Amino acid sequence: MTTPIFGHRAPAHSRGAGVVRSVGVWPAFAVLGLFVGLPLLALLWETTRAPAGLWRRLLSDPLFWDAARNSAWLGFTASTLSVLLGALLARAVARLNKGRRQIMLALLGIPLTFSGLVIAYGFILAFGRAGFVTTLLGHLGFDPAVVGGFIYSAAGLSVAYAYYLIPRVALLLYPLFANLDHRPFDAALTLGAPRWRAWLDTDLRELAPSLVGVWCLIAAIAMGTYGTALALAGTQVNILPLFIYLKISDGGSDFALAAALSLMLLALCMLVLSLGDWAARGREHHLGH
Repeated sequence: MTTPIFGHRAPAHSRGAGVVRSVGVWPAFAVLGLFVGLPLLALLWETTRAPAGLWRRLLSDPLFWDAARNSAWLGFTASTLSVLLGALLARAVARLNKGRRQIMLALLGIPLTFSGLVIAYGFILAFGRAGFVTTLLGHLGFDPAVVGGFIYSAAGLSVAYAYYLIPRVALLLYPLFANLDHRPFDAALTLGAPRWRAWLDTDLRELAPSLVGVWCLIAAIAMGTYGTALALAGTQVNILPLFIYLKISDGGSDFALAAALSLMLLALCMLVLSLGDWAARGREHHLGH
């Protein structure tokens, strides 16, 4: 005898799946609009309310171009250093046994919990003009003024940024190294290729799009961060985030120019991120063929 289906209630999990399908991605779009769309519209509205010539005034300001150049240089150096060292660290962690690997992954997460102020003050106490490392190097004959002044420069700021960006890179790249297929590399060695050439033609070719994507992500983070720079170098290093900060702090009230600067910084970061997205799509297209 066939069981009638009229009036039969669907299982709870089926009803839940139906609700999820009906709602779709609208909650995600709502959150995106609330926390991204509205602030962006506010910035655009502030620039439209400004007197005529706002963008001309911005683009003719030499401090703007100096800040943009320093921000781009900081993003390039910090991300390059972070990706190089982070990739080596991720490769080393992937080769550990399970117990040591779990310990290392937990330790890598510790710098990510630090505030930018904590990192800046730590570097000042260690490498500042009266820092512990600077004092030791002074006893060895190095000039403390030169050694201690390095950390307050743009190059020193790149090193400080790399302190918390390297663990981020290692955590992002670790799954790639852990799941990397070594059979093409071994086959290249079997066919007589040198180790460096085998690595270039197999492992690096496979990892290159992901490395480019991570590099772009880290560069965008470095260009948009200002807490560490503010605590470490103050206004000695002119970068876009600090330039924006100066326009609306310490009595500054040029909100229209700050909004325009924010849009320029956003455009710069989006440009860098789009390069990483292009690299990722190129990798997916290569795998699809």
